[in-house]
Amino acid sequence: CSTRTSKSAKGRVRPLASRVAANCIAMVPNGQIFDSSLEKGQPYIFRVGAGQVIKGLDEGILSMKVGGLRRLYIPGQLAFPKGLTSAPGRPRVAPSSPVVFDVNLLFVPGLDDDE
Repeated sequence: CSTRTSKSAKGRVRPLASRVAANCIAMVPNGQIFDSSLEKGQPYIFRVGAGQVIKGLDEGILSMKVGGLRRLYIPGQLAFPKGLTSAPGRPRVAPSSPVVFDVNLLFVPGLDDDE
């Protein structure tokens, strides 16, 4: 378990490996969508920094507030180094190609309660 942390906007500390829920729309640079939690009807749930998502998404989520919206421009080395095959009708992500993620951070245990 990593001990690195990130401060939230209210000064709380969020440890890496926190479980989060986020809606994400993933696109190639020209705006074509290759994945979307909104289309699937449920947010993605993953542990930050645990290698469950691409490195660029991990890094971008760490500095977000619950309820925050962000467009992440992720360079190829932090995206899909081996590329990504996509579903029929969706664009393929070339190896080490940059990608764009629109992210809405919905939930982080302990950080979304009001004080």
